[in-house]
Amino acid sequence: MSWLFFKVKRICSIVAATLLLNATLVLVQSASVQAADAPDLKLNVRSAILIEASTGQVLYEMNADEAFPPASMAKMMTEYLVMDEIKNKKLSETELITTTPNAADVIGSGGLLALNEQATVDDMFAAMSIYSANDASVALAERIAGTEENFAKLMNAKAKEFGLSDKAHFINATGLPRADMGKYVPKEVQGETMLTARDAALIAYNIIKDHKEVLKYTATPSRKFREKDKSPMINWNWMLEGNKENTNFKKYAYQGLDGLKTGSTNEAKYCFTGTAERNGMRLISVVMGAQTEPERFIETRKVLDYGFNNFEFVPVLNAKQEIEKLKTVNIKKGVATEVPVVTQSELKVIAKKGTPKEQFQITAEPLADESKLVAPIEQGQVLGTAKVTYGGKEYPVNLVASEKAEKGSWFRLFFRAIKDFFVDLFSGAKKG
Repeated sequence: MSWLFFKVKRICSIVAATLLLNATLVLVQSASVQAADAPDLKLNVRSAILIEASTGQVLYEMNADEAFPPASMAKMMTEYLVMDEIKNKKLSETELITTTPNAADVIGSGGLLALNEQATVDDMFAAMSIYSANDASVALAERIAGTEENFAKLMNAKAKEFGLSDKAHFINATGLPRADMGKYVPKEVQGETMLTARDAALIAYNIIKDHKEVLKYTATPSRKFREKDKSPMINWNWMLEGNKENTNFKKYAYQGLDGLKTGSTNEAKYCFTGTAERNGMRLISVVMGAQTEPERFIETRKVLDYGFNNFEFVPVLNAKQEIEKLKTVNIKKGVATEVPVVTQSELKVIAKKGTPKEQFQITAEPLADESKLVAPIEQGQVLGTAKVTYGGKEYPVNLVASEKAEKGSWFRLFFRAIKDFFVDLFSGAKKG
């Protein structure tokens, strides 16, 4: 018994010193750093917005939450749903689709398909994304949902899933106003197709995030619908980088621009959702309600130039980096009582060029679920989260164990329990 008392006394003294010298720090801050207000770009449009494509972070906005008719920019949602069907193997790019009366009769851009004519999903998708073809859009919609009205219901359901505003609404696959739909006007879906600039940017964000292969179509300056056609479909997007040698469009061509969707009707005027990538940073811009066709591209250039000239990705955390505020995480039932942690991956934050490092607030905390903090712990196991806060937005990255932690023997755990008992007793006596 005296031997046991001596061992316990010795353990207590060691633990007391350890508690004083090696307390684990968990930083919990709520700092928020707001980016500087964007300047007035003097845009001659109804609304505009600029976001970064990997995070959705807003870099510029002007009247971005007022809803307007988007015209053919609504086809971005049609594109998303078609690509979803292909991804889920419910539709094949090589499948032949037969042109319905609705598709053959629809007015506006396109006019490529005759009644009962067949074309592959790939060709119809190309016509929709390159040439903004209304007939191909309707044919694809009816193939997926049976009727265009049912497809519009799918579009509205997806809008809610994306978290679009309550102003976002679709009545067809094309963006045409109700008055132009003739006898195919929807009976159950009321109103008109409407989107805010923010809504359009969010649709584009989701397309690029989930179906980036859309860019192989939208980046195409021209393509023949049929091999026998004398003339190709010319992309309505004059800003494509692929137009830099085109006599008619080279003054509009923009470095890195490869999408995404134009739109124009009398009600919508001229709209454009553009996307461009430079030096590993992809931006998405939206302008709505430009007065002329060239002007929608001129105004888009202003928006994108502002983004590329003023923002950059700042490497805030490296992969396998130790976070000063949380170097270790406490664990239970291990040979050791704590395990060192490091970042699982690097973290880059888009910020104004020249932003001081002090504006990136770093916090860290272990997992709230203590059942996951029990030995054995594998190297690379997620044990916590570090967060970088900048501009009012949080950017998380996992903290993982940098080494293994073996489970302690019952003998070790038994004496640790005794030690803990006396430490708690000692602490309670001091407080009393």
